Amino acid sequence: MISHSAKVAHKYEAPDYYMLDDLMTEEQLLIRQTVRDWLNQHAAPHINDWAQENHCPTHLIQGFGELGLFGPFVDEKYGGPGLDYMTYGIMMQEVERIDSGLRSMVSVQGSLVMYPIYAYGSEEQKMKYLPKLATGEWMGCFGLTEPNHGSNPGGMETYFTDEGDHYLLNGAKTWISNSPFSQIAVVWAKLRKPGEEKERIYGLIVERGMEGFSTPEIHNKWSLRASTTGELVFDNVKVPKENLLPGKSGLGAPLGCLDSARYGISWGAVGAAMDCYYTALNYAMERQQFGKPIAGFQLQQKKLAEMLTEITKGQLLAFRLGQLKNAGKATTAQVSMAKRNNVDMALKIAREARQVLGGMGITGDYPIMRHMMNLESVITYEGTHDIHLLITGMDVTGIQAFR
Repeated sequence: MISHSAKVAHKYEAPDYYMLDDLMTEEQLLIRQTVRDWLNQHAAPHINDWAQENHCPTHLIQGFGELGLFGPFVDEKYGGPGLDYMTYGIMMQEVERIDSGLRSMVSVQGSLVMYPIYAYGSEEQKMKYLPKLATGEWMGCFGLTEPNHGSNPGGMETYFTDEGDHYLLNGAKTWISNSPFSQIAVVWAKLRKPGEEKERIYGLIVERGMEGFSTPEIHNKWSLRASTTGELVFDNVKVPKENLLPGKSGLGAPLGCLDSARYGISWGAVGAAMDCYYTALNYAMERQQFGKPIAGFQLQQKKLAEMLTEITKGQLLAFRLGQLKNAGKATTAQVSMAKRNNVDMALKIAREARQVLGGMGITGDYPIMRHMMNLESVITYEGTHDIHLLITGMDVTGIQAFR
């Protein structure tokens, strides 16, 4: 059975109340339409079923690669399409309109795996890994969060030692998107040297098949059910020295990757909000009560008008951030503000949209509860809602409140 949301997907029109499309290039609009059409054909008719079945549609990976969704900002020399950050944001918005889990799969690959290799890797690493990652022939994951360290990544316990002709890696990471099926993992760990108390953080590329490396899957999720999440476990894993990322070390290196991912989320969350609004608007126009469509009642119009207002504000925030990213001026704090605001906005819109649909809003025939559950994860990962607030607070006061 094809859900109601799938039936109307081909008619989808994104809200653009302030006519931001007028400010986009023809190429950006063409890319957006291409991605939208492909997703409407290959993902929209099935996404509710995949989520219900807790199935990650890895069969879409080749198509994602052909669309250029993996690392759109990566130069053509390394297999990427070499697009700007505005276009990257537009693409993430279209993917998350379908599902946050699909966008997680895509943005982990691009921003958290390809980006650190592209920004911090050697030329040999870039040529070895990036072309295969760009096509989806290889998939990757990003190992930063640990069982005991989430919002405080600097406290990580995963470490490696220099054994002369190789490194020896020990520890564990958790809540890792893509890990159960990834060929490589970009892992952040502390270099432990005898007699030295201060341990510096480095990035290591760990490949599937290395002895002592395993990726157990996390089950029983209520959220991101069309995405695969797991752990990374390292038990005396021998990592070749050429797999260390040489370009940058310290906590700023993985945080730089998170900036890129959070930027994509700031656009993606708007896509989820748009889908909830579009669903609620269509339902309100069709649903008859007391002799007329419920869209004709004041309280429903209030909900719809407020949804559209908040979406428009989120669009403007993401659009301006995209301009700043293209100009190389976007700060970590600006990215945090956009991620925090837009995910919170999308979650509130999902809840309001669910009320417009009444009891039908909780069913799998419509996407709203799926978006709502997904956004409960998105508001936590890549920096929690509260942590991003403190990042803004530190930026405006100059005082760190994390400790």
